[in-house]
Amino acid sequence: MAKKNPTRYCTRASDAIKHRRHCQAGTEALHRRSIAEKVSDAVAKFIGSVPFLMLQALLVLTWSAINLKVIPGVKPFDPFPFGILALVISSESVLLTIFVLISQDRMARQADRRSHLDLQVGMLAEQELTAMQQMQHKICQRLGIEATSTDHELKNFSDATDVGELASELDDKLADL
Repeated sequence: MAKKNPTRYCTRASDAIKHRRHCQAGTEALHRRSIAEKVSDAVAKFIGSVPFLMLQALLVLTWSAINLKVIPGVKPFDPFPFGILALVISSESVLLTIFVLISQDRMARQADRRSHLDLQVGMLAEQELTAMQQMQHKICQRLGIEATSTDHELKNFSDATDVGELASELDDKLADL
């Protein structure tokens, strides 16, 4: 029977983490956005700013002042109750909502990728810790050092985590939510 090499987990895990870190870099994700996503992100950023709020307030105040005959010499074009203004604002809100939803959808996909990466890193760390625990236990045995924890605790820590079982449990718990 071939001996298991616990250090192979460490090497494989380190290589995988380096690869994933390179592939999932935030700057690369920003560069991979489609033109529609870039535009929607820029629009969403602008509409969530104070200058946009000021511009909207200025537009409504100017529109109201013109159409309430507050500004002399300017002919009103949308008399009270400002039906055209309501149409413009409503249309604008529909379009801006679409831009925000596109931007939020992209951010949700990015958050899902990060979450998946975090899960993978956590599972790799678990494998590395299990391998280190097994190596430490063998070193203690060879040196004749008695472990201070109970044998049951040591066995639980040094048993390899069944990733498939863990994923199934996670799916079951998430399905209940």
